[in-house]
Amino acid sequence: MLKRRTDLALEARELLGKEAEGLPGVTCEETSAGGFPLTTVKITSPEGAKALGKPEGTYHTLDLAGLARREPDAFPRAVTALAGLLAPLLGQETAEDVLVVGLGNRAITPDAVGPKAAERTLVTRHMVRMAPEQFGSFRPVAALAAGVLGTTGVESGEIVKAVAGSISPKKIIAVDALASRSLDRLCSTVQVSDTGISPGSGVGNHRFALDAESLGVPVIAVGVPTVVDGATLAADVLEEAGKGEFDPAALTGGAGAALMVTTRDIDERVEDMAKVIGYAVSLALQPGMELSELEMLVE
Repeated sequence: MLKRRTDLALEARELLGKEAEGLPGVTCEETSAGGFPLTTVKITSPEGAKALGKPEGTYHTLDLAGLARREPDAFPRAVTALAGLLAPLLGQETAEDVLVVGLGNRAITPDAVGPKAAERTLVTRHMVRMAPEQFGSFRPVAALAAGVLGTTGVESGEIVKAVAGSISPKKIIAVDALASRSLDRLCSTVQVSDTGISPGSGVGNHRFALDAESLGVPVIAVGVPTVVDGATLAADVLEEAGKGEFDPAALTGGAGAALMVTTRDIDERVEDMAKVIGYAVSLALQPGMELSELEMLVE
């Protein structure tokens, strides 16, 4: 199988085809959450990690296509389902500080899901410290939209590391845009993993990795595919049309190598997904809160 660009562990496994079935250290389970399809891929061996091109860990892929179709109660169900995936990764210690990081460039819509999700996260750290008698029951949460190297001159990972060194969070949640190999998964899929994230990896621009090794605390990655690599899309379209197998590497150095494809309604869909993620993160961190209460505090 020729290489396609994808940040989703589910798609990396799909690209292996039948080879994935007998691959040691890679399991795949299909269930549901909140009425949405959920696929969990676990990579538990170096061999599996190498084959899929992903670090060892657990990758949950939640299919939220029903949200884009505006199915009844899709938004609250999506928030609840995603919060349910995040909660076990965050633990039960509500006194521990958590840092939520929105990665990406807010000026570029397909890359803005991270900063927009951070804006929709309920921030409580300052309230807990300034008025513990009123807000002591809240988990201390700080949020950061780190920006990108091209606009700040500083690696986003370096900013996160500096902030984490100052406030000493026990866990970090990093939200970023990803690349998919399928147009159908754009802004309709959320991947949650316990492996951390590498900002810019979705467009082949790997930067300072945000993970437990680099930051010293567990990093939960929440990613939404917002683009498809042009060469990957061309390869899939040609094969589906019966034109034979096409190698995306053939476009290396040409115009197609720099082309990323997204949907025409990307503005609306990024807003939707950022709101789902911000609310889900907040509910997972503040389990005693209702969605209606959160809406009044965040909106």
